[in-house]
Amino acid sequence: MDRICSKASCRREAVATLTYDYADSMVVIGPLAPARAPHGYDLCAEHADRLSVPQGWQVVRHQALGQAG
Repeated sequence: MDRICSKASCRREAVATLTYDYADSMVVIGPLAPARAPHGYDLCAEHADRLSVPQGWQVVRHQALGQAG
């Protein structure tokens, strides 16, 4: 396991990377980035699925090619 979830006290393997776009009130979550991003958060599958955002914000979910949604 190379990278773990960024959520406090979670020790599960990270499978997704989350980034914020404050200017557009948007959260982008997609496949795990190849390298740690300074402004990104690595999340396990459970936390990526249960993601909640501030009211009025948009969530954009990207999938890797070949993955069913």
